[in-house]
Amino acid sequence: MGDWSLEQVREHIGTIRLLDTAAAQAAAAYLDTLTKPPGSLGKLEALAIQLAGITGEMKPVLTKKSVVVMAGDHGVCEEGVSAFPSEVTPQMVLNFLNGGAAVNVLARQAGADVQCVDIGVAVELTHERLLARNIRRGTANMAKGPAMSREEAVRSVLTGAEIAAELVRQGTQLFITGEMGIGNTTPSAAILSVLSGRPPAETAGRGTGITDEKLLHKIQVLEQAIRINRPRADDPIDVLAKVGGLEIGGLAGLILGAAAQGRPVVIDGFISSAAAFIATAINPAVLPYLIASHVSQESGHRLLLQELGLSPMLEMDMRLGEGTGGVLSLHLVDAACRIMQEMATFESAGVSGGAT
Repeated sequence: MGDWSLEQVREHIGTIRLLDTAAAQAAAAYLDTLTKPPGSLGKLEALAIQLAGITGEMKPVLTKKSVVVMAGDHGVCEEGVSAFPSEVTPQMVLNFLNGGAAVNVLARQAGADVQCVDIGVAVELTHERLLARNIRRGTANMAKGPAMSREEAVRSVLTGAEIAAELVRQGTQLFITGEMGIGNTTPSAAILSVLSGRPPAETAGRGTGITDEKLLHKIQVLEQAIRINRPRADDPIDVLAKVGGLEIGGLAGLILGAAAQGRPVVIDGFISSAAAFIATAINPAVLPYLIASHVSQESGHRLLLQELGLSPMLEMDMRLGEGTGGVLSLHLVDAACRIMQEMATFESAGVSGGAT
């Protein structure tokens, strides 16, 4: 597995089909028969058309939705890049599993399940609801050398894809990406810098709320990590191994695996979008399956969405992660589906249509 090429990773995860253009066109045409001016529901209409293309159904019903929270620790925290200590990662994992975190509250409101995966937490965790898939006990300090081996990076991606396949077998129709890992805005900024060519001064943000002084230090740590490791921008697995995180690799695999299973994926914030950037670099065919939930306060997130060509549905000044923005946007996903299922047509309502 250590020497796997991008092509081998793509082949192992499976083919990602093109969207069903006939279903998308049928949805677009049907929207224009509903009692409203054409296009007047804006992004809701675009979302309805996208969901039709993904599912192959003009009026998709997406009842079972799963938030997958990938958790991992980061050796780069040794450099003092976060306002919180690494001990918070396992503590928050237990909070997710016990239903007490913000993502649990918002998921309950939206009718979504929360699945929590230990893919790289630094301490051993046991809980009946935990998906235990630990690859290593946290990454190494990327400011001093590679965050992980190529084999571990590949394993993180394949693990995410396997979890997507498992959840589809259990009935999941739509995925939401979530994560937990103190320090993970640093590898996310590094991924954005390497894959986009932007300097760390543009991609680094305040994460959990660091000071101006710590932000300057974080930028220097990022510059050092990229200089020492020399990640190859043409090889996203190399980038992931050199400066990434295990939960980022897991989410990239989840995104690819969900798309290979024909399921839409709602992307959360900065870390989730960095995972999506890795996923699209591994297989660009995944892009039409992605739905951008919101744009966060983390400065690099808007840049990441621009790189991906995605337009976010919400701008709520959030910067929590966990999948919170993704879950909050599920109300808009449901709205798009219900417009298709419940809204009257001009003909059925006896309303005169506008001039075409």
